[in-house]
Amino acid sequence: MSTSSTPDTSTDTSTDTSTDTSTLAAAVRMWPAVQYRDVAAMLDWLCAVGFVEHATHRDETGAVVHAEWLWPGGGGLMFGSVRDDSPLQPPGSGAVYVVTDDPDAVVDAAVAAGATVERPVVDQDYGGRGGSVRDLEGNHWSFGSYQPGAGAGS
Repeated sequence: MSTSSTPDTSTDTSTDTSTDTSTLAAAVRMWPAVQYRDVAAMLDWLCAVGFVEHATHRDETGAVVHAEWLWPGGGGLMFGSVRDDSPLQPPGSGAVYVVTDDPDAVVDAAVAAGATVERPVVDQDYGGRGGSVRDLEGNHWSFGSYQPGAGAGS
C-alpha cells in the first residue's frame, strides 16, 4: 500500500458542548464519503475544483482503497474506488455542500473539468450566493458563499 500526503492540517478535535448552534455550525467537522468508478478522472476533477490531497492509499493493484482530500476553506472528502463490500451504494449518489468565497469561479472550474450544471449560481434568498453541479459520476456538488451559523447575508 502506498501513501502520499501533505502536512497534517488537523486541529483540536475536542467536543464542543455549547448549545449555541451558530458556533457549532460554523465549525462543523465532517468528512462526506463517496466512491468512484473512475478514480483517476475524479482525482483530476477534484484538483481542478480546488481540493488538495492529504492522503491516498492504494492496494497492490493500484486501486484507491481510501483517500482523504482537503478543501482549503475547511473540511474534507473521503473516497475510494468502487468495491462490492462498500456501504456507499450506488456510486454517483452522493451530495456535498462546499463553502467558498467565490462560488462562480469554483462552478466554472468544475464545469471546465467536465461537470454539468444542476443549478446555476445565483444570489440565495437565505443569504450568500451559490449553485450546483453534477460531477463526472453523478454526485451532486453545491458550492456557495453561505456559511451556516455565520449570520445573515453570509
